[in-house]
Amino acid sequence: MFWTTIICLLLSLLIWDCIHKYYTKIYLSERGLAGCKLSLPLFGDVLPWIGSDITSNSNYLKTFIITTHLIYLVLIVQDAEYLEIILSSSRLITKHFGYRILRNWLSDGLLMSTGLKWHARRKIITPAFHFGMLEKFIEIFDQQSEIFVESLQAKADGQTVIEMFSEVCLTTLNIITETAMGVKIQAHTNPDFPYTKALAGAANILGARGTQPFYFYDTRPFDAMRLRSHINTMHKFTDQIIKDRRESLKQSFKDSSHNTFDTETNQLGIRNRVAFLDLLLQSTIDGKPLSNDDIREEVDTFMFEGHDTTASGIAHTLYLLSRHPSVQEKAYEEVQQVLNKFENGPITTKDLQDLKYLECVIKEALRLYTPVPFIGRVTDEETKIGNAIIPADTQIMISLYNISHDPQYFPNPEAFLPERFVAEAKNKIHPFAFVPFSAGSRNCIGQKYAMLEMKMIIGKVLRNYKLLPLGPDAVPVMSLILRSTTGINVGLNRRPRYTKL
Repeated sequence: MFWTTIICLLLSLLIWDCIHKYYTKIYLSERGLAGCKLSLPLFGDVLPWIGSDITSNSNYLKTFIITTHLIYLVLIVQDAEYLEIILSSSRLITKHFGYRILRNWLSDGLLMSTGLKWHARRKIITPAFHFGMLEKFIEIFDQQSEIFVESLQAKADGQTVIEMFSEVCLTTLNIITETAMGVKIQAHTNPDFPYTKALAGAANILGARGTQPFYFYDTRPFDAMRLRSHINTMHKFTDQIIKDRRESLKQSFKDSSHNTFDTETNQLGIRNRVAFLDLLLQSTIDGKPLSNDDIREEVDTFMFEGHDTTASGIAHTLYLLSRHPSVQEKAYEEVQQVLNKFENGPITTKDLQDLKYLECVIKEALRLYTPVPFIGRVTDEETKIGNAIIPADTQIMISLYNISHDPQYFPNPEAFLPERFVAEAKNKIHPFAFVPFSAGSRNCIGQKYAMLEMKMIIGKVLRNYKLLPLGPDAVPVMSLILRSTTGINVGLNRRPRYTKL
């Protein structure tokens, strides 16, 4: 009886699936949309997506094609013309189903929310990335990048292979934690700090789930338990920081001199410097302050979006510079000219802005190794994109990686040519062919923050070390962000004019 019931249920599902696909095919053909030829019963077109090889997935993707993934109808886009329509739309702002794996961690923060809640949160968070606020973060970038280049000294022997992503990841974590929460966690010297371990553990599990279709729905109970434990650890840490920071702010307002709040560090390591958290604590929506849960959503989102992504960009830029000595030398000469006089003094926002060629180098690295290769939206209603009518509830998958490797927009696309982004050449690039920080109303709110951070760290590495092409070449692979199966490897030699940090 049991097996009879199971067989009947499976047959019913297969019949429903065949009928559903049949009518979907008719619906799409009437609207001139191409569908994928391969479509397995129940599972749809998931086979090409098993694994996380970004290059094989790229070969599978087409310019404008509808596929089915399990119960979802998916529109795949890798054309800048369509991308412009989608990202410029004020209606297509809801993220697609793939982001759901982050829900338990980030809840309804800026990345995940939509509609009125997203608009309200975006409005109050935008000032955190105003030029005046970024100026206050530069000191942290400067201090932490000094710690980073100093930590590399023991390995700068011209022979040691350095896996740069894991090295720089600790620095970006230090920076994001201090700027977001006002907390110094010292990830380099304290790798067993609970928050650090929980963040790394959650990222590994979520990265695997995001790139393996059959793992998407928590099909591994032990991993699901470990993920919940990691998230609980991070939430507990953030909740305590928010509680203590709120009390500190209340106390500071009572203290007319404000000296204690401005200069001291409490027992948890909370630096009494303005942080992203402070802005949220003092913000209101419709006259009501944000709750601790509201604030945690946004702090967690800021931690997630500003940690691994920036590390990926920095590591890949250093990797490419190590393999292209002429580009490295040109970038080094600019760094020497702009930053050399500041070897014993602080670097300012203006100094970083003057690193024009280094910015071109970073942009070309982001083009070749886009930290977030795919982004997605979902149609809340039947929507016209170009000349096509897209059904409601269609998941839109946008391949930023493919667009930035398209020879139509970038001749000789696999070559590392920073000159593409020199002002005169940049004007010839389609404005939506290179959008590593997305574009439109849902673009990355922290892109100026990220660019200044990358310039600071890369500039200081170049000022102190010569990058060498040691170790295996990078092999791009999808996780939550773009990484490499072989590591992102370089070697280092101290520069002849190296001075003690």
